Amino acid sequence: MAVQGGESGTKEEIKTQFTTIEGVYRLLPLSEYSRPNRVAYNNSGGGGSGSGGSSSPPVRVSFVCLPENSSGSCGVNSVNNNGDRTKICFNYGRELFVYTYRGIKKAADLSKPIDKRAYNKEDVPTCHDFNKTTASPDGVSLLVGLLGGQVQLIDPITKEINKAYNAGERLIDKTKVTCVRWIPGSPNQFLAAHSSGHMYTYNEELLCGVDRPHYQLFKQGDGYSVYTCKTKSTRNPLYRWVIGEGSINEFAFSPCSKYLAVVSQDGSLRVFNFDTMDLLGSARSYYGGLLCVCWSPDGKYVVTGGEDDLITVWSFHEKRVVARGQGHKSWVTVVAFDNFTTLYSDLDGFDMCNEDTSKHNSLTNDVRGSKPNNSAPNSRPNSNRNSLASDGLGLNVISYRLGSVGQDTFLCLWDLKDDVLTQPYRRPRSSTVVSSSGGGSGSGGSLQTGHVANAKCNNVKESSVGSDSSHHSHSTNSLTAKLANLNFGEKKDKEKLDKDHKRSLSLAPKNSTQNCKSSISKNQVGGSMCLSEETCKTMGTSLCPRLDECPVIEPMICKKIGHERLSGLVFREDCVVTSCQDGCVLTWCRPGKQPGSNQHSTPSPTTAVAMGGGPIASGGTVV
Repeated sequence: MAVQGGESGTKEEIKTQFTTIEGVYRLLPLSEYSRPNRVAYNNSGGGGSGSGGSSSPPVRVSFVCLPENSSGSCGVNSVNNNGDRTKICFNYGRELFVYTYRGIKKAADLSKPIDKRAYNKEDVPTCHDFNKTTASPDGVSLLVGLLGGQVQLIDPITKEINKAYNAGERLIDKTKVTCVRWIPGSPNQFLAAHSSGHMYTYNEELLCGVDRPHYQLFKQGDGYSVYTCKTKSTRNPLYRWVIGEGSINEFAFSPCSKYLAVVSQDGSLRVFNFDTMDLLGSARSYYGGLLCVCWSPDGKYVVTGGEDDLITVWSFHEKRVVARGQGHKSWVTVVAFDNFTTLYSDLDGFDMCNEDTSKHNSLTNDVRGSKPNNSAPNSRPNSNRNSLASDGLGLNVISYRLGSVGQDTFLCLWDLKDDVLTQPYRRPRSSTVVSSSGGGSGSGGSLQTGHVANAKCNNVKESSVGSDSSHHSHSTNSLTAKLANLNFGEKKDKEKLDKDHKRSLSLAPKNSTQNCKSSISKNQVGGSMCLSEETCKTMGTSLCPRLDECPVIEPMICKKIGHERLSGLVFREDCVVTSCQDGCVLTWCRPGKQPGSNQHSTPSPTTAVAMGGGPIASGGTVV
């Protein structure tokens, strides 16, 4: 699939290994999952086989580990020393595949899928999720969201379950399912988000109505509304959430399952108390839509990525953006925390979830309509692996390892340090001024900046990370940096923008203000964007700080690992799994985990962090 990326290779070569402070991560070619008889990548074709072209939905990956018996179970991230109980599901084009995941110890057998399904053009799979709560040694429930708005429920092992929701005339919603998730701890309820900006709560045991649902307002807040279905008997959907403007691109439950983070095409992150349906906080992208979201393992931070080429770190407790990460050259499609190299305190990390357990369970059962489930994650997780480290001086060391992949085909690894995340929001003396006068060609005005005019004021180092110095001209190569540092009215800058970043900006919602003072002409950056009135109000605040108003970090690793845009990232205890639009699901073995390897032992994450003392900036060497 890839060519060997060595020290002498160029930045466009595909890397098959990379080095971090804990050691060397190596690609395992024998553990590559894809469609059987898959056509190899063809540079002239641009997309491999015909069914997986660039217009196809992203290739997503889901894992589940079936319990060994009624009393024992294994988590999604467990080492694959449990026989063949770990299952992997991925979609590619019009097909859906379920395999036994053999991890790093056995080669993938693509000739023996557990289940393989081919869909028609209107029912292309877009997302999926296993129900880990009800998984048994004999079967597991799998949700599959489809392009036409339907949600399918199947059991890929027993083949005994095959239900469809919002099927037929699709009376509930006719738009694409963008994200589907089982509600944590619930045996029968799930959420499905659509590109219409609506999100629905289903009970898999209930039927959908034969007529178009009628709704009544249940709860309303700033930028969202929740409705219930008006029927004589209880039917699906139980609730309809209307959130923001434009598509809901992804949502994620907090580790304690009590809170829900939602990102939308309108560029907003919204965090809800899922039980009470109250909006707890929000943030905005630097520009464009937000595409992905995840929670830190202690529930203290929410990280998003999107069309501004940035990762954005939002603090749950402080209700503000505390840092941005600049390293990708195009849209960020997936963000995920690596729980196995993350260090945090288990003393205060989950205080937001440790309310009175009985009160929480009672409220959860009332709102979600399900019976109490002892497997619901209401207690602290096992923090032995992620327990607080010490730097030898009696001081606590907190470090979060975060990964991201994007349409630029790069994998980035970030180390988020406590000293960066706790810096206060600052407003520079010479703040950004949005002016509607002056400025070049077209009718749109220019975006003038004070401190931002100098790239060095963005707290982003100009030096390289590791040995791959060519990657980290991101301060000047990324569109985000150019938007912050340049006057859009100059024609010469337009040519550089079009060359360095070929993705067009997303359009503003239809009902956005048309008289926005800051606009970018279509002829200037290859697309059109008009900042909404709300965006103009929040720009330069703690909800949407500019690049010179909050810490901006660089990735410790930034490597090109695919030919096509990347769309999946999962951290497991013994490996890292990635997927790309070409239909490849790759396994990267962690340092020292490869069977039979003579690799020298490397420092543990705890030791590495304790010895490092500061941001890790030298771990990007390709061996």
